[in-house]
Amino acid sequence: MKDWRYWLAEQRGTATAFAIFAVMFVVYNVNHPAGFSANVIQTMSNKAVLLAFLAMGQALVIITSGIDLSVGMVFMLTNCLASAVVVGSPVQVAFGIVATLAAGAACGALNGAIVIFGRLQPIVATIATGAVYYGLALAIRPTPGGGVDETVADALTGRMFGVVPTSLVVLAAVVLVVWVPFRRSATGRAAYATGSSEAAAYMSGVPIRRAKFVAYTTAGLLAGIGGLFLTFFTYTGEAAYASGSAYTLFSIASVVLGGVSLVGGRGSAVGAIFGALAFRTIGDLLFVFDLDPLWQPLFQGVVLLMAVSLGAFGTLRVRNRLDWFA
Repeated sequence: MKDWRYWLAEQRGTATAFAIFAVMFVVYNVNHPAGFSANVIQTMSNKAVLLAFLAMGQALVIITSGIDLSVGMVFMLTNCLASAVVVGSPVQVAFGIVATLAAGAACGALNGAIVIFGRLQPIVATIATGAVYYGLALAIRPTPGGGVDETVADALTGRMFGVVPTSLVVLAAVVLVVWVPFRRSATGRAAYATGSSEAAAYMSGVPIRRAKFVAYTTAGLLAGIGGLFLTFFTYTGEAAYASGSAYTLFSIASVVLGGVSLVGGRGSAVGAIFGALAFRTIGDLLFVFDLDPLWQPLFQGVVLLMAVSLGAFGTLRVRNRLDWFA
């Protein structure tokens, strides 16, 4: 297969997710009472980037043929932590932001260490650690409260030049700083090799442990960025178990919608981001078309089921892992 055809085949999932999002985005803005405006785009972006950060982190783990069911609880934990430490003088605010991101990365590193050295199944390990992280979040914020530096929050959730949502700019910057170097690095290639066939990767001398550890740690860091932005949006922290669980499930759905294979070794974090944008737009469409709130969870659940099933059906056609790249 020629290089450009291989590239197109590799990016098919990302392109599909982008097309789905583009169609939903147009339908949403055409039917929105306020029409296509900077305020509408800003509101959509601020809600969507939260899920996009989590989906991006989930994609890194799933590429290694793992899964992180604690990502939503890390999201809640860092939200509660940020509401307690991202306050005060500029130096204290900067320290609080670094501490919040470090806490997210530490949670991811712990997940990776347990999976790698404890040799536990990722689904079991991350369910257990997720419960621990939620307990810590609840200890920090037994009741909703806290605060955040409003100057920083407004700057990162507003608009640049009065048009471009700052949150989207930050998301793009994170892709350039985190995903692009990871994808092109030896560790990133090792992550794909591990997801394709861990046994073959091991016999080929691929650094499997390092690839998994970096993937889980980065996933925790991205969840921490999401939790930090949640604090910027809400000006408060809350240990909401239902929200954490929902974001975990939605991140998996976004990954599948973005063309990332649930069996690992194939996909892109960029595709997962577009999957997150598309999935979040579904909720906005329900609002625009005034669907009864009692039916909204059912509709989103059906979409989630269809998304996961889509990824499962894709694996049924594969008789050999090499077929992914044929």
